[in-house]
Amino acid sequence: MQYEKMNIQWFPGHMTKAQRMIEDNIKQVDAVCEILDARIPRSSRNPDIDRLAGDKPRLVILNRTDLADPKATAAWRRQLEGRGLAVLETDARSGRGVKDFAPAVRRLLADKLADYEAKGQVGRPLRVMILGIPNVGKSTFINKVAGRKAAAAGDKPGVTRGKQWISIDRGLDLLDTPGILWPKFDSQEVGEMLAITNAIKADVLDKETLGANFMLRLRAHYPEALRERYKFEPDPDANGFELLEEAAKKRGFLISRGEYDIERMANTLLGEYHDGKLGRLTLEYPEE
Repeated sequence: MQYEKMNIQWFPGHMTKAQRMIEDNIKQVDAVCEILDARIPRSSRNPDIDRLAGDKPRLVILNRTDLADPKATAAWRRQLEGRGLAVLETDARSGRGVKDFAPAVRRLLADKLADYEAKGQVGRPLRVMILGIPNVGKSTFINKVAGRKAAAAGDKPGVTRGKQWISIDRGLDLLDTPGILWPKFDSQEVGEMLAITNAIKADVLDKETLGANFMLRLRAHYPEALRERYKFEPDPDANGFELLEEAAKKRGFLISRGEYDIERMANTLLGEYHDGKLGRLTLEYPEE
């Protein structure tokens, strides 16, 4: 399967400042909670976080499980837990799984709580830093955990720009941080995954090429989504642009006689995936 080549790099200047802020505040927290997009757990994992978090205890949140393939999410959870990480599955928009967050933190930091108790510091709050890439649902997650609108949330990257402490209950404080990417993506695939899921602005990319490559991924892993949503049988020999054109025909996206609007179709495809209209689809799978 031949993907079209793209140059994808997106690192706004404010992210350098955010990274420094995280480095300056990491000593103040007892643990780090890293929120990943369950549809792309590999690409949504900032490789710099291993360095930034150091030896702090870690909790990984697989968020947006409502949009991800349940079997793939279970496989990712097994792999992450096999690496010794505590894992929690959530859908921050509906709140599913969020109530398990505070108990999971207390299990993770049981030794710290015992140490506080031994020192007569019962009630001293645990402090957890929340990290993640842009638009992974971090602020929505915090608001659900807090039970109030404590963090600014929006359906686009880069809403949170500064740090803020949020008290969840008398025994747990969260440090919300801006979403950060890393200066250079390891591969085109990582950049594409981040653009498809709206972690970076797809507007800065060639939408037709992004849509064409996405069509190839869907044909390879979820051909039934193309059959059900766009009412055509994906040709195994077609390239991504031809698949886009076939979908555009089915939608009636006609520019002129015999010419179909594949740019409009690419925008429609990405928008409908982002809205969950193609079903629960995971774009990355754990290595065997």
